Amino acid sequence: MSAITQLSRLFKFNGGVHPPENKLQSCALPIRRLPLPAKLVLPLRQHVGNLPKLRVAVGERVLKGQLLAEAEGTISAAVHAPTSGIIASIGEALIPHPSGLPDMCITLEPDGADEWLPHAPLDWRHADKQQLTESLRSSGIVGLGGAAFPSHIKLRADGTSGIDTLVINGAECEPYITCDDMLMRERAEEVVRGIEIAYYLLGAKQCLIGIEDNKPEAAAAMRAACDKSEYPLQVIVVPTIYPSGDARRLIHVLTGREIPSFKRSTDMGIQCFNVGTVQAIYRYFQFGEPTLSRIVTVTGNVAQAGNFDVLLGTPVTALLDAAGGALPDTNDYLMGGPMMGFSLPSAEVPVTKATNCIIAGAPKLFPEPEPAMPCIRCARCADACPVNLQPQELYWFAKSSNLEKARDYKLFDCIECGCCSYVCPSHIPLVQYYRFAKSEIISQDRAKQAADVARERNEFRLMRIEREKQERAQKHAQKAAGAKTEGSAAADGKTLEDAKKAAIEAAVARAQVQKAAVEPKNVSDLPPAVQSEIAEIDARRSDAALEVEKMQLKKTIDTNSVADGKGNEAVSQASPEPTAEK
Repeated sequence: MSAITQLSRLFKFNGGVHPPENKLQSCALPIRRLPLPAKLVLPLRQHVGNLPKLRVAVGERVLKGQLLAEAEGTISAAVHAPTSGIIASIGEALIPHPSGLPDMCITLEPDGADEWLPHAPLDWRHADKQQLTESLRSSGIVGLGGAAFPSHIKLRADGTSGIDTLVINGAECEPYITCDDMLMRERAEEVVRGIEIAYYLLGAKQCLIGIEDNKPEAAAAMRAACDKSEYPLQVIVVPTIYPSGDARRLIHVLTGREIPSFKRSTDMGIQCFNVGTVQAIYRYFQFGEPTLSRIVTVTGNVAQAGNFDVLLGTPVTALLDAAGGALPDTNDYLMGGPMMGFSLPSAEVPVTKATNCIIAGAPKLFPEPEPAMPCIRCARCADACPVNLQPQELYWFAKSSNLEKARDYKLFDCIECGCCSYVCPSHIPLVQYYRFAKSEIISQDRAKQAADVARERNEFRLMRIEREKQERAQKHAQKAAGAKTEGSAAADGKTLEDAKKAAIEAAVARAQVQKAAVEPKNVSDLPPAVQSEIAEIDARRSDAALEVEKMQLKKTIDTNSVADGKGNEAVSQASPEPTAEK
């Protein structure tokens, strides 16, 4: 299907600036490849989201394309070996980051064999979309335009997206950077094949490819490649203005739709990819290659600026050497463009997935900023702001640490493009104030969140203590009730036993009374022999009664007496038999 080269109408966003482009210096030569460096340092943090989980150990030999760290969590990306070699170390090393702080890295020493792990293409036209999008999770592909957001999330893990418009970002509006321009010039076929894969997975109905009008060669190459495509791909040439390469600005220019700050473009049926990202998607599905390299622009104060296809983890010094080396008056190295880039902590830091440009700075290119003067309230910053904010108000709020007011004035809608600082006649570094305010607000929010979690944990702890106290009190009450019940039962048993004893004693007493009342009969006028026999019987009865009484008395004394001597003495005193005096 032939490509449409221009929409019937383009839309314009507010503000924007026209800084010097400085792109021709790095477009004179084709893309070049670098030889294998002596070592590759691969930071685990090369993307937005969670740190990946290590899958290798020090001393292990790995093959090219082998998984070194697996994506962990929903938002994460994998890291692979750019070549074969030995894992020399795993630890902290300097990385390209504005903080200048070290981070966890894998150091790989290449063995020169460049031996690939077995890999194969994926038949994306006939495979299940769910499986295809899930396989992208292990590819390590992220946004190569600088955002470094994991691409498998943007292509939707369930294979259904609700996307009707696919926007491909080839604007590359930042000065000095030409890596996307050269990619479209030399590898337009691969870019278009990657667009077709994204188009198929998202189920889009149209695709708009935005390219600034300062890239005629790239637009022509993309147009020729799109003419061979079976999908309705449209190459749209847009006016050159910074920051038209911002995703929301480009979507507005092409479609006229403005994405609200509280929504994503996908909520409005639009998805946006950088041209480098879709080319990486093509390489993965067509050859089974994960993200191992990227194109980097090396420009500025170097002998021969150009673009290089670089393995991830390559030291920046190797890039500078390939560009003929930095000139003697070089005093800084920037990653990214002069508008949104940042100074590198060292030229020894490695190339990452987010490294699109290295600029060797010098006083003639980037003079020292003039001293900041008081704000004159000229409102030029508001006129230049592409997000329709009030930069001067945000500046006052940030400077006075009135952070809640800055939040109310939509501070977090600021894309930190630097347009306000670029046009400010007082040379106020406005973006620096906004970054400070954002970091403070984020820090306060995190502290508040931690305090809320601590408060909830403390409340839960107090509730647990109170619950345990109530449970203990309930157990004590149950135990006391059980003891009272047992005591009542024991008391009732003792009363019953006493009653029985009293009844027995009463019966014995009645029997004795009855016995005493009965007078023996036929005892008068007895013969002497019978009287003698009766007397003997009565004597034996008296002796037997005395023995029983002595036994009962001894048992009582043995039970109650403390000393055996006292008991024996009592027994001897109670005995009617005569005893010797002590």
